[in-house]
Amino acid sequence: MGGSWGNAPPTGVQPGGWKEPRARAMGRLSLLFLAFLTPGAAIPVPPALRAFSKLHLSTSFTSHSAIAMKFTTHYIEQKVDHFGFNTDKTFKQRYLIADEHWRKDGGSILFYTGNEGDIIWFCNNTGFMWDVAEELKAMLVFAEHRYYGKSLPFGVNSFKDSRHLNFLTSEQALADFAELIQHLKTTIPGAKNQPVIAIGGSYGGMLAAWFRMKFPHMVVGALAASAPIWQFEDLVPCGVFMEIVTTDFRKSGPNCSECIRSSWDAINRLARTGPGLHWLSEALHLCTPLTNYQDVQRLKDWIAETWINLAMVDYPYESNFLQPLPAWPIKVVCQYFKNPDVSDAQLLQNIFQALNVYYNYSGQSRCLNISETSTRSLGSLGWSYQACTEMVMPFCTNGVDDMFEPSSWDLQEFSDGCFRQWGVRPRPSWITAMYGGKNISSHTNIIFSNGDLDPWSGGGVTKDITDTLVAITIPDGAHHLDLRANNAFDPKTVLLARSLEVKYMKQWITDFYASLRGKH
Repeated sequence: MGGSWGNAPPTGVQPGGWKEPRARAMGRLSLLFLAFLTPGAAIPVPPALRAFSKLHLSTSFTSHSAIAMKFTTHYIEQKVDHFGFNTDKTFKQRYLIADEHWRKDGGSILFYTGNEGDIIWFCNNTGFMWDVAEELKAMLVFAEHRYYGKSLPFGVNSFKDSRHLNFLTSEQALADFAELIQHLKTTIPGAKNQPVIAIGGSYGGMLAAWFRMKFPHMVVGALAASAPIWQFEDLVPCGVFMEIVTTDFRKSGPNCSECIRSSWDAINRLARTGPGLHWLSEALHLCTPLTNYQDVQRLKDWIAETWINLAMVDYPYESNFLQPLPAWPIKVVCQYFKNPDVSDAQLLQNIFQALNVYYNYSGQSRCLNISETSTRSLGSLGWSYQACTEMVMPFCTNGVDDMFEPSSWDLQEFSDGCFRQWGVRPRPSWITAMYGGKNISSHTNIIFSNGDLDPWSGGGVTKDITDTLVAITIPDGAHHLDLRANNAFDPKTVLLARSLEVKYMKQWITDFYASLRGKH
C-alpha cells in the first residue's frame, strides 16, 4: 500500500458532515458485525464481548514460566446432555495432567476450569499454577470446555445449527468438570482423598466461582481471576466497562483519551465523500480500501476493539498475544496523542501511528487489515452462540464519561441479530437466576481477583462479601495478570496478590485435611 502519512485531506471534505442513521446507532456499542462461516450471516456482538473471547483464541502468546511445562493429554467420555435421559450420545472431552510435583501424602489438585479456547493455550498461559505446584504438592489438571479445542460433541457438525449447539451452556460445562473430577478420584491411586481447588481466568474464572457455588462438595475453594460475574442485567451500569478503558488511556498520557474521543467525528467528516474515503484508506494504510458507510462503521468498530484489547493486555512487560506488544503498550500509544488541537488529517495520521503499535510493533505488516475474516474460528463461533443465549452482557457508551461514540444497549436489536444467525433468542436474566447475581453470601472459599486496569473489573467482585468470599484488587494489573507466570517486571502489587492467593489456598488445604482426620 503506497499511502503517504503526510497526505493532505481531499478537497470537498466538509466539517460537520455525515452522521450514522440514529436507528442504526441505537442499541449498538459500535456493535461489531461478526462474520461467520455461514455466508452473509452476521450477529451484532459488542466489541467488549468480542475482545473477551479473542484473547483466548490466539495460539501464539505464551506466558512462559521458569518451569518447563510437561503434561500428558487424556480424554474422558462425557454425556452430550447431562440433564436429560432420552439420549445416550457421548463425546470425548480433552484434559491435560501435569503431576511432576504431586504428592499423594498431603498433596492437592489444582483444576483449571477451561473456557472459550484451546486448553493447551490455557495450560501454556497459566504460569501461576506451574509456579505454585511444588509448594502446594499439586497435580495440575486443565479441563477443556465443551465445543472448544478438540472437545467437540458433534465433531465437524458441532456448529452446524442451534440443534447441535443446544448443549453449549455453562451448566453442561460445569457438569463435565464434576464428572471429570469424579473420574480422576476413582482412577488415579492417591487422588481420592485429596482437596481440589478450581482455578480460572476471565470466563474460566466465572466458571471456577460458579463451580464452587454449585459443586461445593467437589472443590474446597476457587480462585476466580478477572471474572465479571456481575456483568449481567443491571447488576452494574452498562457503561462501566468502556469507562475503565477510557480511564486507562487518560492515566497513560495527557490528552490521550480526548484525542481518541475526537477521532470518531474526524473519521465521519473525512468519510463524507469518495475522495475522503480514498484518503482515509491511504492514510491508515488499509489493506482493503473503504468504499461505503458500512466499511467506515467496520473501521470504527475495529479501532474501538483495538483500544479495548490494549486495555486488557496493558502488561508491564513485552508480550505476544494476538500481536507482539511493547511493555505498557497504552503509554506507547498515548505518545501519539499529546495534542488534541490538530486538524482531522493530522489526528488520523496519529491514529495510524497508534494502531501501528498494536498491529505492527514488529514492523512486518505492509498494511492494516480490518477484515473480519482474520478472526474467524470455531472458537469465535462458540462464543458468539454463548453470547446469544446465556452470556448476555449489556454494554453502552455516552461519549462523555468514555472516549467512544454514544450508543445505548438495545436488547431487542441484539436479540433479533441472534435470531437471524442461530434461530435462538437470549435469556438475559438466566445467569442471575442460576448463579445468584449479587446474592451469593451463603457461599464460601472463593477468591475474586481483579486488576484495576482491566475493564472487566467493572463487572467483577472488588470488595469482600464475607471473610471467605474475598476480593483482591491489583493496582497496575491488567486482565488476569496474577494467573500469568512470575516475571522480573511484575509490579509488586501482583506479587503480593499471588502470595495472598497461595495463603488462602494453603488454608483451604489445611482445613480439608483437618476435617478428614476428624472424620476418622
